[in-house]
Amino acid sequence: MSNTLGLLGGGQLGRMFCAVARRMGYEVIVVDPDPEAPAQHFANEHLCLPYDDPRVVETLLLRCDAVTTEFENVPASLLSQLEEKVVVSPPSAAVAIAQNRIFEKQFFKRSGFPVAHFVVLDSAHEVTAKLADIRYPAIIKTARFGYDGKGQVRVANQEELLATLNTQGDLFPVVVEEQIPLRLEISVVLGRNRQGQIHVWPIAENKHRHGILDMTIAPARIRDELAQRAKKIACDIADKLNYVGVLAVEFFVTGIDTLLVNEMAPRPHNSGHFTINACVTDQFEQQLRILCNLPMGSCDALSPAVMLNILGDIWEQGTPQWEKVLEEPTASLHLYGKKEPRKGRKMGHITVLGPSANDALKKAEDIKHILNIPS
Repeated sequence: MSNTLGLLGGGQLGRMFCAVARRMGYEVIVVDPDPEAPAQHFANEHLCLPYDDPRVVETLLLRCDAVTTEFENVPASLLSQLEEKVVVSPPSAAVAIAQNRIFEKQFFKRSGFPVAHFVVLDSAHEVTAKLADIRYPAIIKTARFGYDGKGQVRVANQEELLATLNTQGDLFPVVVEEQIPLRLEISVVLGRNRQGQIHVWPIAENKHRHGILDMTIAPARIRDELAQRAKKIACDIADKLNYVGVLAVEFFVTGIDTLLVNEMAPRPHNSGHFTINACVTDQFEQQLRILCNLPMGSCDALSPAVMLNILGDIWEQGTPQWEKVLEEPTASLHLYGKKEPRKGRKMGHITVLGPSANDALKKAEDIKHILNIPS
């Protein structure tokens, strides 16, 4: 077993990983340029440095037995440099694909996984030549740094597309993706170890508001056949990448149970937070088990659950009434230690359990009402 772990990124996902690591007897060195990184409260040490600072590699190679990451925008080149001498999970090659929408879409299509129709525009010079290939309505997506609805512009027709590209020339390169009429969105969160074993948590049903995840319902209220197809595609993606770690694959469901892969995240995922309260092994413990080459834990559900995201918006009328929330005995409050509540900023989440997904959903809707979160 490795004793000292390196963690690239100090956000809430890193915070939850550190809490598990400390509970299981590990020391963690967190690297994050933010002096108020939430993970520092649970880490043994916080290297407040840019990721490309030479001291990062020097320190992690000298002191860590294994290194992981909590978000996909850590430079893949840094992971590649580290994995020459220490255990790194997830692998740099997979992160390089997942952190670039163009590489990601091309990987899915090339590998035969179902995706919405898309066109890649590397520069303004390519626009005219590829106009005929674009289907409307469409979404323009930047290649990098897109999450929670960021880096996306919706256009209804060619006129709007050209106007957007002409007025926002710094968007390139971009993916222009056909906008699909959705019935719902689901995600598969799984863990895959070095031996190729895969354990999958219950399929999650996700509801978004303004491009940000609002609620996750687990298990998803879908037919078992659809759940099994989504699970197989996600596992095939992990195998194709020779992935090691926790991976989330998001899907669009359209028409009569048609599945399209939307994107993947090479890390624990917001839609997997329900696993902390509702499963035998949560996604952060599995991340640690895989990183340290320990036997994988069971992903079996202990209870249906709904996870409700808590954004900074609800602090506009003062500190939320947590005591009212906790009057629901199955509710569990998780706050991320962020000092400044801002509109759209993820400040925490609440998980509620119930005998059925619909029962848990009713409790979550009641809590949303208490906290003045729009439905």
